[in-house]
Amino acid sequence: MRRNGSGFPAIAGIALAFFCAGAAAQGYPAKPVRIVVPAAPGGGTDIIARTIAPKLGELLGQTAIIENRAGGSTNIGTEFVARAAPDGYTMLMASTPHAINPSLFAKLTFDPVRDFTPVSHLASTQTVFVVHPALPAKTIREFIALARSRPGQLTAGTSAGTSQQLAVELFRTMAKIDIVNVPYKGAGAALTDTLAGHVQFQVNTLAATLPHIQSGRLRALGLCGARRSDVMPDLPTVGETLKGFESAGWYGLLGPAGLPRDIVAKLHATFKTALSDPAIRERLGKQGVDVIAGSPEELAAYLGREIPKWAAVVKASGLKPN
Repeated sequence: MRRNGSGFPAIAGIALAFFCAGAAAQGYPAKPVRIVVPAAPGGGTDIIARTIAPKLGELLGQTAIIENRAGGSTNIGTEFVARAAPDGYTMLMASTPHAINPSLFAKLTFDPVRDFTPVSHLASTQTVFVVHPALPAKTIREFIALARSRPGQLTAGTSAGTSQQLAVELFRTMAKIDIVNVPYKGAGAALTDTLAGHVQFQVNTLAATLPHIQSGRLRALGLCGARRSDVMPDLPTVGETLKGFESAGWYGLLGPAGLPRDIVAKLHATFKTALSDPAIRERLGKQGVDVIAGSPEELAAYLGREIPKWAAVVKASGLKPN
């Protein structure tokens, strides 16, 4: 039998490593689990994490701590998790920027795929194409016709460097129209100017725009996701007119690379159970969030599609990486 330098049989060392990994997974979790939200409190990612956290704590038998590490368009918190120990005690609540940032930043200090272990594709959030009611267009088809009749005159208010800005660019490219994308420092300012009519339209989350749609201060032309929403079942998707268009926000749970499979399985099962709770589903549903609770493999496949999709949009838009 081959032996290592200490005389201990190599095959026994391998067996011991597997035993230790299995033993660690069986005792997991033995302390609170930290879920890093790489964004400021109050945003969509933070709200979803804090909505689920109490149920997670109940199911895991340990507190689920939500820790906000905002900055760098989510890159600061994301890098923190990438460098954490792969023991299941530091996890990342990832969202759409995770797939976009590789194309917007020239030098990331982490790889969005290789440095992480997919755990669960948690949910998606509906985004909606809205216009100021002074604009005569009442459908996506009418909006495209109007934009073609007024090249370079229609303006979109978007938060710079976000999926909403890139959704407008994707729409512009696919519809073959000439519109002006006006970037703001934040989504709130962009929404305020859209409501005031300083810009004519925008793509934003359904949760943020729904009160204004209901009050008549904004007109919804279409949902940007792949399917209609239970919140507004009569509103068609943009893709029903502009075939192939899809831009929805998403949320997923990632761990550092090398996270043991037993821990991945336990975390996925725990999140899936938490997301099946009727009270949680109802609360998220009222915010335009659709529960997915997809498997690690489904999240990996989704990221594999999203990253090149947004890379193509960034290239077509002419945006330069920072």
